[in-house]
Amino acid sequence: MNLLEIEALDVRYGHIQALKGVSLNVAQGEIVTLLGANGAGKTTLMRTISGLLRAHGGDVRLHGKSIARTGADAIVRAGVSQAPEGRRVFPTLSVAENLMLGGYTRAGSEARDTQEQVYALFPRLKERAAQLAGTLSGGEQQMLAIGRALMARPQLLLLDEPSLGLAPIIVRDIFRTLRRIREQGVTVLLVEQNARMALKLADRGYVLETGRVVLQGPAAELLASPEVHASYLGGGH
Repeated sequence: MNLLEIEALDVRYGHIQALKGVSLNVAQGEIVTLLGANGAGKTTLMRTISGLLRAHGGDVRLHGKSIARTGADAIVRAGVSQAPEGRRVFPTLSVAENLMLGGYTRAGSEARDTQEQVYALFPRLKERAAQLAGTLSGGEQQMLAIGRALMARPQLLLLDEPSLGLAPIIVRDIFRTLRRIREQGVTVLLVEQNARMALKLADRGYVLETGRVVLQGPAAELLASPEVHASYLGGGH
């Protein structure tokens, strides 16, 4: 069953059309990855799903119900959370305070229970609970951004470039945690520059070029695709 359906989506910035008839779907329980060069439209798509941008055409449906004209706050309440590109933690607030802001849609006791679940996924955040987010390492800030998104108890987690600027060992830890998040019943839509790692993690993938979907299919097929190898995996097999 599809949790998310995107149909013929058009998004513009002024006179520039950033998305051109994009269609894709994400089934309940899947990890789906979006690949593409900078400027392909990946972040625009994520921001449109989140309600931060309005589509000029097409539709975004969650559980079959259109959310294309729904505000960002209501979309969070409907079960969609985003960990944005660049992490965007609140630097002058503590780790614990950042997390509790992510749980603002939940009652106090439920938010505290969820916070403990986040700490179980990311033990380092519990160690740093009283520390200001701005003093964390890049990897710790990424853990915090994902944890903050999970505080809303989403059905669909949108992750935009979680490995950006991080050391390989930290990236591997985060990707292992994404598997655990999926095992806990959260569906994931992942934008990721590291195409090889993303396709090894994901069930399916889509490739965007200049605002259009140009390739799609099971992750294993994309990983073996000559076009994907040439453009995103550094050449031949």
